[in-house]
Amino acid sequence: MKLTVIGGGGVRSMFLAKSIAQQAKALSITNLTFMDIDSEKLKIYGGLAQEVAKRLNPDLPLYLTEDPVEAVRDADYVITTIRVGGDHMRVLDERIALACGVLGQETTGAAGLSFAMRSVPALAGYCELIRQYAKPSVKVFNFTNPAGVVSQTLRDMGYDFTFGICDAPSGILRQFAQLLNTDPENVKGECYGLNHLSFFPEILVDGKNVVPELIERDDTYERTDMRFFEKDLLRHLGCVLNEYLYYFYYREQAVDHILHAPQTRGETIETINREMTKELAAIDVHKDFDKALAVFEKWYGRRENAYMASETGIRRDKPWSFDLYAPDAGGYAGVALNYMNIIRAGKKGTMILCAPNRGAIPTLRDEDIVEITCDVTQDDCIPHAVKNPDPRALELIRRVKAYENYASSAIRNRSVKDAIDALTLHPLVNSYSLAKKLVEAYIDLNREYCDGWK
Repeated sequence: MKLTVIGGGGVRSMFLAKSIAQQAKALSITNLTFMDIDSEKLKIYGGLAQEVAKRLNPDLPLYLTEDPVEAVRDADYVITTIRVGGDHMRVLDERIALACGVLGQETTGAAGLSFAMRSVPALAGYCELIRQYAKPSVKVFNFTNPAGVVSQTLRDMGYDFTFGICDAPSGILRQFAQLLNTDPENVKGECYGLNHLSFFPEILVDGKNVVPELIERDDTYERTDMRFFEKDLLRHLGCVLNEYLYYFYYREQAVDHILHAPQTRGETIETINREMTKELAAIDVHKDFDKALAVFEKWYGRRENAYMASETGIRRDKPWSFDLYAPDAGGYAGVALNYMNIIRAGKKGTMILCAPNRGAIPTLRDEDIVEITCDVTQDDCIPHAVKNPDPRALELIRRVKAYENYASSAIRNRSVKDAIDALTLHPLVNSYSLAKKLVEAYIDLNREYCDGWK
């Protein structure tokens, strides 16, 4: 089996390599290829990934290439994780929104539209190559943000072999497993919504719904990403929330925190990645892997502890390290590998994916891409029907889905009108005048990547 990663020069390439190398024999992965158009980052972070794979599974070759055709040729599975325009474009996306008093977060905020305007054309180009050169049965797992808009648009363009993946739902379930001192395999979540906008009415541990217990435990708000919410909110809604719902339920606080923070999240990431890459460039990552790993741990630990800090005012403060030989903690590679394990076993399995709704969430179209618990088989991906969805959650899901659908149409048709409608409907913008101003700014910003809008 051949597994390809497009965006293999990203700073999280080692995590991918670790996840894949640990499961490669069980999945019969015999060819692992990391592709990136940035030769320096591919050499550094792809090189670190090669060293990780070699130490964990010497029989697994990890190839590095800048040639997309070579990368996808005969691939069985492809993971896409790219950042078109680099970190600085994220900074500009977010600052343009913040200058209008609007949340600039790159997935749930207005900046997500700008990111999608760059991401989709590039991904569509790769999907065409995948359609031409990969195996006919190929599946593509997209981790490129904003995953909701990107996944919807790629499906609307006819790339029905694509699925959106995100590690937020599996990550929070792992946090709850640690909190409850049980094996992560014992924790199952019934999730519905959209990417970065999902609700968990049920979290089952050995068949028992522990959501009421989790809501009432004080340490839930100390040891998990529910730290971003007040207990009163979870009591009010009666469910566990994706952490990104913070931006919707505490909108004014989020914008105020960011405006008064020393840096935006994008600026923090840009600084950390720039300094880390500069330091690693002076090291031969193959000859002095341990030294390179120490540099990576220093900088990536700062990144982890700054997660959502500028938006919430809450900073993580714990040591971070990369344990090469510890059991894999999952991440987005774990989501893709879970799918592969289910297919290889030939039995039905359950997981959370961004997939077509197919009637699961009432009032949404069958073809709407939702983030939901699905039954996966060799032939199908069937979302669990949502029983008695909370009308408050449903209304927010419908509104954001309308934004995503208009955004998809805008990107596919290069339509200024549809882009304005998208942001006008977006709950965190909710203004025609602001939407028009933002769309004009984002089209101007992205002319190098997506011209011809009218």
